[in-house]
Amino acid sequence: MQVYPNRFKQHIEQQGLAPFMLVFGDEPQQKLDMIDSIRAVAKSQGFDERQTLIADTDFSWSQLIEATQTMSLFSDKQYIELTLPNGKPGAEGSKVLTAIAENPSPDILILIQGPKIAKDVQKAKWFKALDSQGIFSICYPLEGKQLVQWIEQRCRASQVNISPAGVNLLADFSEGNLLAAKQEIEKLALIYADSGQQVDEKVLAACMVDQSRFTVFQFVDDLLTGDIQKAIKILYRLESEGVEPNIILWNLIKEAQTLAECQAMQSLEGNINFMKLRIWQNKQALYQNALRRLTPSHISLLNTHLQQADLILKSETTARPYILLSHLALLFLPAPLQNMPLN
Repeated sequence: MQVYPNRFKQHIEQQGLAPFMLVFGDEPQQKLDMIDSIRAVAKSQGFDERQTLIADTDFSWSQLIEATQTMSLFSDKQYIELTLPNGKPGAEGSKVLTAIAENPSPDILILIQGPKIAKDVQKAKWFKALDSQGIFSICYPLEGKQLVQWIEQRCRASQVNISPAGVNLLADFSEGNLLAAKQEIEKLALIYADSGQQVDEKVLAACMVDQSRFTVFQFVDDLLTGDIQKAIKILYRLESEGVEPNIILWNLIKEAQTLAECQAMQSLEGNINFMKLRIWQNKQALYQNALRRLTPSHISLLNTHLQQADLILKSETTARPYILLSHLALLFLPAPLQNMPLN
Protein backbone atom coordinates (compact mmCIF):
# COMPACT_ATOMS: atom_id res chain seq x y z
CA MET A 1 0.00 0.00 0.00
CA GLN A 2 1.39 3.39 -0.96
CA VAL A 3 1.40 6.20 1.60
CA TYR A 4 2.59 9.68 0.60
CA PRO A 5 5.42 11.28 2.62
CA ASN A 6 3.25 14.10 4.00
CA ARG A 7 0.88 11.53 5.56
CA PHE A 8 3.44 8.88 6.42
CA LYS A 9 4.15 9.70 10.08
CA GLN A 10 0.48 10.08 10.96
CA HIS A 11 -0.41 6.86 9.14
CA ILE A 12 2.09 4.59 10.91
CA GLU A 13 1.38 6.18 14.31
CA GLN A 14 -2.35 5.54 13.89
CA GLN A 15 -2.38 2.34 11.80
CA GLY A 16 0.91 0.81 12.91
CA LEU A 17 3.83 -0.62 10.96
CA ALA A 18 3.65 -3.35 8.34
CA PRO A 19 6.15 -6.25 8.24
CA PHE A 20 7.83 -4.61 5.25
CA MET A 21 8.41 -0.87 4.95
CA LEU A 22 9.62 0.35 1.55
CA VAL A 23 11.04 3.88 1.35
CA PHE A 24 12.55 5.14 -1.91
CA GLY A 25 13.42 8.47 -3.49
CA ASP A 26 16.17 11.05 -3.99
CA GLU A 27 14.94 13.75 -1.59
CA PRO A 28 17.03 13.18 1.56
CA GLN A 29 15.10 15.11 4.22
CA GLN A 30 11.74 13.45 3.56
CA LYS A 31 13.46 10.07 3.52
CA LEU A 32 15.24 10.78 6.83
CA ASP A 33 11.96 11.95 8.38
CA MET A 34 10.17 8.75 7.33
CA ILE A 35 12.98 6.50 8.51
CA ASP A 36 13.10 8.32 11.86
CA SER A 37 9.34 7.84 12.19
CA ILE A 38 9.66 4.12 11.48
CA ARG A 39 12.44 3.77 14.06
CA ALA A 40 10.43 5.60 16.71
CA VAL A 41 7.27 3.54 16.19
CA ALA A 42 9.33 0.33 15.95
CA LYS A 43 10.98 1.08 19.29
CA SER A 44 7.60 1.72 20.91
CA GLN A 45 6.51 -1.73 19.68
CA GLY A 46 9.46 -3.54 21.21
CA PHE A 47 11.92 -3.53 18.30
CA ASP A 48 14.80 -2.33 20.45
CA GLU A 49 17.71 -3.54 18.32
CA ARG A 50 18.50 -2.59 14.74
CA GLN A 51 20.62 -4.36 12.14
CA THR A 52 21.87 -2.39 9.13
CA LEU A 53 22.67 -4.13 5.84
CA ILE A 54 23.81 -2.57 2.56
CA ALA A 55 23.40 -4.63 -0.61
CA ASP A 56 26.62 -3.43 -2.25
CA THR A 57 29.10 -5.48 -4.31
CA ASP A 58 30.46 -7.21 -1.18
CA PHE A 59 27.02 -8.12 0.16
CA SER A 60 25.79 -11.71 0.39
CA TRP A 61 22.05 -12.29 0.50
CA SER A 62 22.65 -15.06 3.02
CA GLN A 63 23.28 -12.20 5.50
CA LEU A 64 19.65 -11.11 5.20
CA ILE A 65 18.41 -14.70 5.50
CA GLU A 66 20.48 -15.21 8.64
CA ALA A 67 19.30 -11.91 10.09
CA THR A 68 15.65 -12.96 9.72
CA GLN A 69 16.29 -16.35 11.30
CA THR A 70 18.56 -15.39 14.20
CA MET A 71 16.97 -14.00 17.34
CA SER A 72 18.88 -11.60 19.58
CA LEU A 73 19.88 -12.54 23.12
CA PHE A 74 18.32 -9.31 24.35
CA SER A 75 15.12 -9.08 22.28
CA ASP A 76 12.50 -11.36 20.78
CA LYS A 77 12.02 -8.95 17.88
CA GLN A 78 14.27 -8.13 14.95
CA TYR A 79 14.36 -4.79 13.11
CA ILE A 80 16.42 -4.89 9.91
CA GLU A 81 17.27 -1.93 7.66
CA LEU A 82 18.34 -2.98 4.17
CA THR A 83 19.70 -0.41 1.70
CA LEU A 84 19.57 -1.09 -2.04
CA PRO A 85 22.14 1.37 -3.48
CA ASN A 86 20.66 1.32 -7.00
CA GLY A 87 17.09 0.47 -6.03
CA LYS A 88 17.29 -3.07 -7.43
CA PRO A 89 18.23 -6.30 -5.60
CA GLY A 90 19.43 -8.26 -8.63
CA ALA A 91 18.37 -11.80 -9.54
CA GLU A 92 19.46 -13.51 -6.32
CA GLY A 93 18.13 -10.72 -4.13
CA SER A 94 14.79 -10.79 -5.94
CA LYS A 95 14.36 -14.47 -5.09
CA VAL A 96 15.34 -13.94 -1.45
CA LEU A 97 13.01 -10.97 -0.97
CA THR A 98 10.11 -12.77 -2.67
CA ALA A 99 10.61 -15.78 -0.40
CA ILE A 100 10.76 -13.61 2.73
CA ALA A 101 7.57 -11.80 1.67
CA GLU A 102 5.71 -15.14 1.55
CA ASN A 103 6.25 -15.73 5.28
CA PRO A 104 5.95 -12.44 7.18
CA SER A 105 6.50 -12.57 10.94
CA PRO A 106 5.09 -10.20 13.57
CA ASP A 107 8.48 -10.38 15.29
CA ILE A 108 10.48 -9.26 12.24
CA LEU A 109 10.32 -5.77 10.75
CA ILE A 110 12.26 -5.02 7.56
CA LEU A 111 12.80 -1.54 6.17
CA ILE A 112 14.07 -1.48 2.59
CA GLN A 113 15.31 1.87 1.33
CA GLY A 114 16.99 3.15 -1.79
CA PRO A 115 17.08 5.92 -4.41
CA LYS A 116 14.32 6.88 -6.83
CA ILE A 117 12.87 3.83 -8.60
CA ALA A 118 11.04 3.61 -11.92
CA LYS A 119 7.77 1.83 -12.72
CA ASP A 120 9.63 -1.28 -13.91
CA VAL A 121 10.94 -1.83 -10.36
CA GLN A 122 7.48 -1.31 -8.87
CA LYS A 123 6.12 -3.94 -11.26
CA ALA A 124 8.79 -6.51 -10.37
CA LYS A 125 7.68 -9.69 -8.60
CA TRP A 126 9.76 -9.07 -5.47
CA PHE A 127 8.47 -5.51 -5.08
CA LYS A 128 4.81 -6.47 -5.50
CA ALA A 129 5.25 -9.36 -3.05
CA LEU A 130 6.64 -7.02 -0.37
CA ASP A 131 4.17 -4.23 -1.14
CA SER A 132 1.20 -6.61 -0.75
CA GLN A 133 2.30 -7.16 2.86
CA GLY A 134 3.80 -3.75 3.49
CA ILE A 135 3.76 0.02 3.19
CA PHE A 136 5.48 1.81 0.33
CA SER A 137 6.42 5.48 0.03
CA ILE A 138 8.49 7.39 -2.51
CA CYS A 139 9.75 10.93 -1.98
CA TYR A 140 10.34 13.43 -4.76
CA PRO A 141 11.95 16.88 -4.58
CA LEU A 142 9.37 19.47 -3.53
CA GLU A 143 8.72 22.60 -5.55
CA GLY A 144 6.19 25.42 -5.62
CA LYS A 145 3.03 24.80 -3.60
CA GLN A 146 4.25 21.49 -2.17
CA LEU A 147 7.44 23.10 -0.87
CA VAL A 148 5.44 25.95 0.70
CA GLN A 149 3.10 23.45 2.39
CA TRP A 150 6.08 21.47 3.75
CA ILE A 151 7.63 24.62 5.25
CA GLU A 152 4.28 25.67 6.77
CA GLN A 153 3.80 22.23 8.29
CA ARG A 154 7.34 22.18 9.66
CA CYS A 155 6.95 25.64 11.18
CA ARG A 156 3.69 24.64 12.88
CA ALA A 157 5.36 21.54 14.33
CA SER A 158 8.20 23.74 15.62
CA GLN A 159 5.71 26.31 17.01
CA VAL A 160 7.07 29.05 14.77
CA ASN A 161 4.41 31.59 13.75
CA ILE A 162 5.59 32.53 10.25
CA SER A 163 3.82 34.83 7.80
CA PRO A 164 2.98 33.76 4.21
CA ALA A 165 5.65 36.17 2.91
CA GLY A 166 8.14 34.64 5.32
CA VAL A 167 7.28 31.15 4.05
CA ASN A 168 7.85 32.25 0.46
CA LEU A 169 11.18 33.84 1.34
CA LEU A 170 12.33 30.68 3.09
CA ALA A 171 11.21 28.61 0.08
CA ASP A 172 13.24 30.83 -2.25
CA PHE A 173 16.21 30.76 0.11
CA SER A 174 16.32 26.96 0.42
CA GLU A 175 15.73 26.36 -3.33
CA GLY A 176 14.06 23.02 -2.62
CA ASN A 177 16.82 21.85 -0.26
CA LEU A 178 14.69 20.65 2.66
CA LEU A 179 17.76 20.01 4.81
CA ALA A 180 18.66 23.70 4.56
CA ALA A 181 15.05 24.76 5.20
CA LYS A 182 14.85 22.50 8.24
CA GLN A 183 18.04 23.97 9.67
CA GLU A 184 16.71 27.52 9.27
CA ILE A 185 13.38 26.56 10.92
CA GLU A 186 15.26 25.01 13.86
CA LYS A 187 17.21 28.27 14.28
CA LEU A 188 13.94 30.26 14.20
CA ALA A 189 12.40 27.91 16.78
CA LEU A 190 15.22 28.60 19.22
CA ILE A 191 14.43 32.32 19.09
CA TYR A 192 10.71 32.62 18.34
CA ALA A 193 8.95 29.40 19.40
CA ASP A 194 6.10 30.23 21.82
CA SER A 195 7.07 33.91 21.76
CA GLY A 196 3.86 35.01 20.08
CA GLN A 197 5.83 37.12 17.60
CA GLN A 198 5.11 36.53 13.93
CA VAL A 199 8.15 35.84 11.79
CA ASP A 200 7.66 37.94 8.65
CA GLU A 201 10.04 38.42 5.74
CA LYS A 202 11.95 41.24 7.51
CA VAL A 203 12.54 39.21 10.66
CA LEU A 204 13.50 36.17 8.58
CA ALA A 205 15.92 38.17 6.42
CA ALA A 206 17.63 39.48 9.56
CA CYS A 207 17.98 35.93 10.91
CA MET A 208 19.48 34.75 7.66
CA VAL A 209 22.29 37.29 7.73
CA ASP A 210 24.33 34.29 8.97
CA GLN A 211 26.23 33.38 5.82
CA SER A 212 26.66 29.63 6.39
CA ARG A 213 24.21 28.68 3.66
CA PHE A 214 25.79 31.08 1.18
CA THR A 215 29.22 29.77 2.17
CA VAL A 216 28.10 26.32 0.99
CA PHE A 217 27.36 27.87 -2.42
CA GLN A 218 30.84 29.44 -2.46
CA PHE A 219 32.39 26.08 -1.51
CA VAL A 220 30.72 24.41 -4.50
CA ASP A 221 31.68 27.25 -6.85
CA ASP A 222 35.34 26.92 -5.82
CA LEU A 223 35.21 23.18 -6.49
CA LEU A 224 33.83 23.80 -9.98
CA THR A 225 36.61 26.34 -10.54
CA GLY A 226 39.20 23.85 -9.29
CA ASP A 227 40.46 26.04 -6.43
CA ILE A 228 40.77 23.19 -3.95
CA GLN A 229 42.80 25.11 -1.36
CA LYS A 230 40.13 27.78 -1.01
CA ALA A 231 37.37 25.15 -1.03
CA ILE A 232 38.98 23.17 1.81
CA LYS A 233 39.42 26.35 3.88
CA ILE A 234 35.70 27.03 3.47
CA LEU A 235 34.96 23.42 4.43
CA TYR A 236 36.89 23.90 7.69
CA ARG A 237 34.83 27.00 8.40
CA LEU A 238 31.58 25.14 7.75
CA GLU A 239 32.67 22.41 10.15
CA SER A 240 33.51 24.96 12.86
CA GLU A 241 30.07 26.56 12.39
CA GLY A 242 28.36 23.20 12.86
CA VAL A 243 26.75 23.06 9.42
CA GLU A 244 24.96 19.75 8.88
CA PRO A 245 27.19 17.55 6.62
CA ASN A 246 24.14 16.29 4.71
CA ILE A 247 23.43 19.82 3.48
CA ILE A 248 26.90 20.01 1.93
CA LEU A 249 26.62 16.51 0.49
CA TRP A 250 23.24 17.35 -1.05
CA ASN A 251 24.84 20.28 -2.89
CA LEU A 252 27.75 18.13 -4.10
CA ILE A 253 25.35 15.49 -5.43
CA LYS A 254 23.31 18.16 -7.20
CA GLU A 255 26.40 19.65 -8.88
CA ALA A 256 27.80 16.25 -9.91
CA GLN A 257 24.46 15.31 -11.49
CA THR A 258 24.39 18.62 -13.35
CA LEU A 259 27.93 18.01 -14.64
CA ALA A 260 26.85 14.58 -15.90
CA GLU A 261 23.84 16.15 -17.68
CA CYS A 262 26.09 18.80 -19.28
CA GLN A 263 28.55 16.19 -20.47
CA ALA A 264 25.80 13.95 -21.89
CA MET A 265 24.21 16.88 -23.74
CA GLN A 266 27.56 17.98 -25.13
CA SER A 267 28.26 14.44 -26.35
CA LEU A 268 24.86 14.03 -28.02
CA GLU A 269 24.21 17.52 -29.37
CA GLY A 270 27.71 18.96 -29.72
CA ASN A 271 27.04 21.84 -27.33
CA ILE A 272 25.40 22.59 -24.00
CA ASN A 273 22.04 24.33 -23.78
CA PHE A 274 22.60 25.90 -20.38
CA MET A 275 19.16 27.50 -20.25
CA LYS A 276 17.51 24.11 -20.79
CA LEU A 277 19.46 22.79 -17.80
CA ARG A 278 18.52 25.88 -15.73
CA ILE A 279 22.14 27.02 -15.41
CA TRP A 280 22.20 30.80 -15.37
CA GLN A 281 24.84 32.86 -17.13
CA ASN A 282 26.81 33.69 -13.99
CA LYS A 283 27.55 29.97 -13.43
CA GLN A 284 28.07 28.78 -16.99
CA ALA A 285 31.81 29.53 -16.97
CA LEU A 286 32.21 27.49 -13.76
CA TYR A 287 30.70 24.41 -15.39
CA GLN A 288 32.74 24.89 -18.56
CA ASN A 289 35.88 25.09 -16.43
CA ALA A 290 34.99 21.87 -14.60
CA LEU A 291 34.12 20.02 -17.82
CA ARG A 292 37.53 20.85 -19.26
CA ARG A 293 39.16 19.04 -16.30
CA LEU A 294 36.75 16.16 -15.76
CA THR A 295 36.37 13.30 -18.24
CA PRO A 296 33.21 11.14 -18.41
CA SER A 297 34.97 8.48 -16.32
CA HIS A 298 35.89 11.10 -13.69
CA ILE A 299 32.28 12.28 -13.42
CA SER A 300 30.98 8.71 -13.30
CA LEU A 301 33.41 7.92 -10.47
CA LEU A 302 32.43 11.13 -8.70
CA ASN A 303 28.73 10.24 -8.79
CA THR A 304 29.46 6.70 -7.59
CA HIS A 305 31.46 7.97 -4.60
CA LEU A 306 28.80 10.55 -3.77
CA GLN A 307 26.16 7.80 -3.75
CA GLN A 308 28.32 5.73 -1.42
CA ALA A 309 28.88 8.74 0.84
CA ASP A 310 25.13 9.35 0.97
CA LEU A 311 24.62 5.79 2.22
CA ILE A 312 27.43 6.11 4.77
CA LEU A 313 26.07 9.33 6.28
CA LYS A 314 22.54 7.90 6.46
CA SER A 315 23.32 4.36 7.58
CA GLU A 316 26.38 4.63 9.81
CA THR A 317 27.81 6.69 12.62
CA THR A 318 30.75 8.51 11.03
CA ALA A 319 33.14 10.01 13.57
CA ARG A 320 34.50 12.66 11.18
CA PRO A 321 32.04 13.30 8.33
CA TYR A 322 34.04 16.33 7.20
CA ILE A 323 37.02 14.07 6.38
CA LEU A 324 34.64 12.22 4.07
CA LEU A 325 33.54 15.53 2.52
CA SER A 326 37.20 16.53 1.98
CA HIS A 327 37.77 13.26 0.11
CA LEU A 328 34.79 14.00 -2.13
CA ALA A 329 35.96 17.57 -2.72
CA LEU A 330 39.31 16.32 -4.04
CA LEU A 331 37.50 14.23 -6.67
CA PHE A 332 36.37 17.48 -8.32
CA LEU A 333 40.02 18.25 -9.22
CA PRO A 334 40.16 15.29 -10.10
CA ALA A 335 42.52 13.64 -7.58
CA PRO A 336 43.46 9.95 -8.10
CA LEU A 337 41.53 8.62 -5.11
CA GLN A 338 39.45 5.97 -6.87
CA ASN A 339 41.03 3.13 -4.87
CA MET A 340 40.87 4.84 -1.49
CA PRO A 341 37.89 3.78 0.69
CA LEU A 342 35.53 6.54 1.79
CA ASN A 343 35.15 5.29 5.35
